[in-house]
Amino acid sequence: MSVKIATGVVHNVPADLKKVLAADPEALAKWNSLTPLARNEWICWVTSVKKSETRQEHIDRVCPELKEGMRRPCCWLGCIHRTDKKISPSVQHILNKKQPKSRGK
Repeated sequence: MSVKIATGVVHNVPADLKKVLAADPEALAKWNSLTPLARNEWICWVTSVKKSETRQEHIDRVCPELKEGMRRPCCWLGCIHRTDKKISPSVQHILNKKQPKSRGK
């Protein structure tokens, strides 16, 4: 029997996240009740990190946070991979701050 795990808007659920969701029926029910945009943000939050240790920390947090009632990852910019909407000015401001400053001549 396969478990239905809903996807996001531009992201598919990666195998490591599928595994933890499939193992936790309560978290999976919460996951499947989210909007596609909210699921997309969780997926992007998990996959957009650089270090495997950080990714595992995010994976480990998804189920408990869903069961606590969180609908989206806390304190995160949101998915910047969506091409169907313009990046908001507030997110663009934060992204600009993260860019290395060019050195003046």
